[in-house]
Amino acid sequence: MDKHYSIESLKEIAGDDQEFMAIVAQTFLEEIPPDLKAMEEAIENDNKPLVYQFAHKMKPNLEMFGISLKKEISSIEKWTRSTKNKDTIANTAHTVSITLREVFKEIMADFS
Repeated sequence: MDKHYSIESLKEIAGDDQEFMAIVAQTFLEEIPPDLKAMEEAIENDNKPLVYQFAHKMKPNLEMFGISLKKEISSIEKWTRSTKNKDTIANTAHTVSITLREVFKEIMADFS
């Protein structure tokens, strides 16, 4: 089964240093789940500045792990600068949430 993230991207960044990769993975698992939850809550509360803050903060981490959500995160950021209601971004936010929850499981399994 294909993973939702790329260990190769992480290896490249870490110079294949397994200890460093484990630290980066642990940091990701400590920071991104609460950020995702906060972004979901901010979307629910229609708090666009806060949504932007969390979406933007997640972007480099998603890139570092080769997670294919760049288009979705960019759409969320774009939504925060619009007058559209939260229903217009709901499917995109759901895709981000589902994908990241899978990534969390995969990283935990790979670095346990």
